[in-house]
Amino acid sequence: MNKAPSPHPFNRFDFDIIRQWTPKNAHVLDLGCGDGTLLKGLFNSHNATGYGLETDEDKLQACVESGVPVIEQNIDNGLDNFQDQSFDTVIITQSIQELSNPRFLLEEIVRVGKQGIVTFPNFGYWRNRWMLATQGRMPESETIPHKWYSTPNIHLCTCIDFEMLCKENNIKITAKKMISHDKHFDWATKRWPNLFGELALYKIESNG
Repeated sequence: MNKAPSPHPFNRFDFDIIRQWTPKNAHVLDLGCGDGTLLKGLFNSHNATGYGLETDEDKLQACVESGVPVIEQNIDNGLDNFQDQSFDTVIITQSIQELSNPRFLLEEIVRVGKQGIVTFPNFGYWRNRWMLATQGRMPESETIPHKWYSTPNIHLCTCIDFEMLCKENNIKITAKKMISHDKHFDWATKRWPNLFGELALYKIESNG
């Protein structure tokens, strides 16, 4: 089932960076678009056009009410209803780890989009490691807020895992940024992103 990530404090920083990485007048596809907040913002700030894909009925209705074009579609099944390179930017925010086959979707993103923007919680973040080491339990945090038995996250990964997957699938990373809610560690996040980056953001494109 295709789910959109739950709102939390990172959405603001997440969306700000996505806006910086999205060209003006871009044709955009937002995968798991939620209530359409990101797309609506891109329409207003970038004169963008495009669609959102969503399955949650309440979020679909919210998109319709706010004037965001939305298609009811489970992205786990792929994007074969869209032609190659038919979008300037394809976005998936904090939900690729909820999919049955994230590798397949990454291939689809760079097929239908000239560029892709992917964000996800970094499981290599030091607080997650600390909870595993000291408590022996699956981590819970602002970016991973669910209990292990009720989480929608079925393919959590670290930044290094994601970069290796891109390399194996001939996907080029053109930009990346790691952020953490603890601003005292900004210097450390830049020096050791896989350890101190709580939320990972990548801009990608096909390398073939």
